[in-house]
Amino acid sequence: MLNFIDGGVCAAQGFRASGIHVGVKTHAAWKKDVALIVSDVDCAAAAVFTKNVVKAAPIHVDKAHLADGRARAIIANSGNANACAPHGEENAERMCAAAAKAIGCMPEDVLVSSTGVIGQTINIQAIEAGVPELYAALDHSAAASDAAGHAIMTTDTVKKEAALETTVGGKTVHMGGIAKGSGMIHPNMGTMLCFLTTDCAISPEMIKTALLETAQVSFNRISVDGDTSTNDSCIVLANGLAGNEPITAKGADYDAFLTALQALCVELAKRMASDGEGAKHLITCTVTGAKNEQSAETIAKSVISSTLTKAAIFGADANWGRVLCAMGYSGEDFDPDKVDVHFASAAGDIAVCEQGRGLDFDETKAKQILTEHDIEINITMGEGEGACTCWGCDITYDYIKINGDYRT
Repeated sequence: MLNFIDGGVCAAQGFRASGIHVGVKTHAAWKKDVALIVSDVDCAAAAVFTKNVVKAAPIHVDKAHLADGRARAIIANSGNANACAPHGEENAERMCAAAAKAIGCMPEDVLVSSTGVIGQTINIQAIEAGVPELYAALDHSAAASDAAGHAIMTTDTVKKEAALETTVGGKTVHMGGIAKGSGMIHPNMGTMLCFLTTDCAISPEMIKTALLETAQVSFNRISVDGDTSTNDSCIVLANGLAGNEPITAKGADYDAFLTALQALCVELAKRMASDGEGAKHLITCTVTGAKNEQSAETIAKSVISSTLTKAAIFGADANWGRVLCAMGYSGEDFDPDKVDVHFASAAGDIAVCEQGRGLDFDETKAKQILTEHDIEINITMGEGEGACTCWGCDITYDYIKINGDYRT
């Protein structure tokens, strides 16, 4: 049984976190810009990264540091992506070395992430000078996770944090995470950083398998604006302090762990979609009755990625034709004459299309439904048993304002 709890990355036993301002963000001295997450003991570790061919320096460093499937800590900054920047990998290694010196571990046991402006040299001197204070601020409390969560935010308007507990092998296991992501979000990882911690005992091989399975049904099913960044990273650390028999193969214990990890990451993914840059609505698109799950996923992703559909939701306009249009160019083959579409929210449910044809629906009721923050687009295909849910947001005038002068 899953129970969501407080604590973020500090909910799991043996994890401490901190977040402070060191000066990477020179224009906002009150904003935290460097975070540190540390386990009291060595961890099994895994990560998934952006599929963008252009990758930031921290990703290359992390791939090398994860070669043995072990890690102890994560250091991350906001305000500068350290991507396509002079001395990028050297500076990413210097971040790891500074954290390792404070912690008392090897630099290879530290993972690093950055987010912010691309192409500018990171202020590594400010980070190195700030690490002693960052380390001194480490704490097991929920407030410490909150500080770390705020330190990785860029255009995010709210912190993304969640934690839960479940039972694995007869032991209570805790799992928590912090994430950032608001713009440049699209399936196959968006501009997101996500750091996950757990006290479950699991091998590096199995935690990597679980993370890959989880990313596919969570972070790879959200879209804000169709862009995929150079820095996207999701890292998980498992220190084993829950005392369960280590998970070394698939089975009941692995399934319990996977279910919890997916629930946690879906929650974080939805919070990213809901906080899309300038967004006023979270859009949940559920496709049922498709030929198979892959077909349902492709169609749902196409709908949440449709600029015209997103604009219609912003305007509370029940323009269901845009939904069918997005389905039609998804690349999936289906019979449009079998498609039903409903819009739903806390204000009710309304059928707008049946068997591929428009219905005479109440426009006033439809507008009331689409005025709510959380909007559902429910599509029935009539093709088979495949089903999938993806998440996105509307597009607003504020999106242009945020991104028109992001660098300057």
